[in-house]
Amino acid sequence: MKPLIIIRGGGDLATGIALRLHRVGFQITILELDKPLAVRRTVSFSEAVYEGEQTVEGVVARLVSADQFQVTMEAGEIAVLIDPYANILKNQFLTSPQSTFVIDARLLKTEPEPLYTEVALHIGLGPGFSAPANCHAVIETRRSHTLGRVYWQGAAQADSKQPDGDARRVLRAPANGNIEALKQIGDSCKAGEKICLVNNQPVISPFDGILRGLIHPKVDVLEGMKIGDVDSRNDPDLIRLVSDKSLAVAGGVLEAVFSKLKDSD
Repeated sequence: MKPLIIIRGGGDLATGIALRLHRVGFQITILELDKPLAVRRTVSFSEAVYEGEQTVEGVVARLVSADQFQVTMEAGEIAVLIDPYANILKNQFLTSPQSTFVIDARLLKTEPEPLYTEVALHIGLGPGFSAPANCHAVIETRRSHTLGRVYWQGAAQADSKQPDGDARRVLRAPANGNIEALKQIGDSCKAGEKICLVNNQPVISPFDGILRGLIHPKVDVLEGMKIGDVDSRNDPDLIRLVSDKSLAVAGGVLEAVFSKLKDSD
């Protein structure tokens, strides 16, 4: 019997993982905050928390309650629960230590809190995870020759504190407050053009490009927090396809999942 796979977090990396696992036949549940922090919202299943459902590359994720998630998965959709502390793992009628796999894709970059219960497989993404100390397997998330590799012993590379590529592409909040969007994801931006306001302070495009992501306006942002992403490539597919990095990390997760299933045969 295939396991239930629970993914903590529904951002763009988590969504690439969910897509690949869903496409090979696994039932997927995503656990999210009540106000998800994803920036690349058009390719993040977390957006279902705000909209009720979200479709990415033809796959539907639906916001449900705990008593609805099984029916949703059996209907061929991905279930999204507001459950930031993974309380579902306490429910013996919904999850089982023998048949539940947990993938922590929150990218907190700090050592995670322990799970409430043992699970058959616990996979951690990126910095903060070390196998077998606080998970069974770690997936490398930093762009390099080790991106997407699986570590059953040891940890991923340490947090570099820098975004991949041109650091200017990441937009950060100039103050605490809420966003007033002046541009929408997918819009063209000119260098120096206002993209949004935070507490009436402007966030400026660093160069010509496409607005690849912008955090949801319902989120209370903090000064210095990542709130957006501008891409200099003039490619409209950037806002509707999961990234190459997401697919590479998802490949590592697939390897870990099928390795565990093979060992269990």
